[in-house]
Amino acid sequence: MKETDRKKRNEDRLKELYPAFAKQVEKVIQELEEKELRPRIQDAWRSPEDQLKAYTEGHSKLKYGFHNVTGKNGEKESLAVDLLDDDSPLNIGTPYILQVTATAEKHGLTTGARWGLPVKLSDAIDNAIASEKWDAPVKVRVLWELEW
Repeated sequence: MKETDRKKRNEDRLKELYPAFAKQVEKVIQELEEKELRPRIQDAWRSPEDQLKAYTEGHSKLKYGFHNVTGKNGEKESLAVDLLDDDSPLNIGTPYILQVTATAEKHGLTTGARWGLPVKLSDAIDNAIASEKWDAPVKVRVLWELEW
C-alpha cells in the first residue's frame, strides 16, 4: 500500500476507536514508525454481523468481542485493532510481532502474541522482548490484535 494510503487508512480507523484507546494506539503506531516499521490498521470496529461471519469462517473464536464495542448512542468505540505489517501483511514475521507487543505493552495495551501458549513459551517471548532480540527463535501466536 502506498504510504499516503496507509496513513489515511490508519487515520480513518483511529476514528472507530474509543477515544482514550485511540490515543494509545496512535502512540504505538508512531513509535513503530520511528523504528521504520509500517503498521497498518487492517480492522478496527466490526459490526456484529461481520464478527459472526469471522467466527463462522474460523477467523475468530468470539461471536462478540472488543472490535464490536459501541458507545451509548451506537457510535463506533472499538477497543481492539488488527495491526498488520504493511510491508508483509500476509506473512507477518516474529520480529514485527515482538516489536508490536513490546510497544503495545509499554503503552498499557496487549496483543494476542501469547494467547494460548504455555508459560514456558510465553516466558521466552518475555525474554526476547526484555533483551530486544526481535529475531529470537520464539513461538508467537500469529495474531496482530491490540486490545485495551
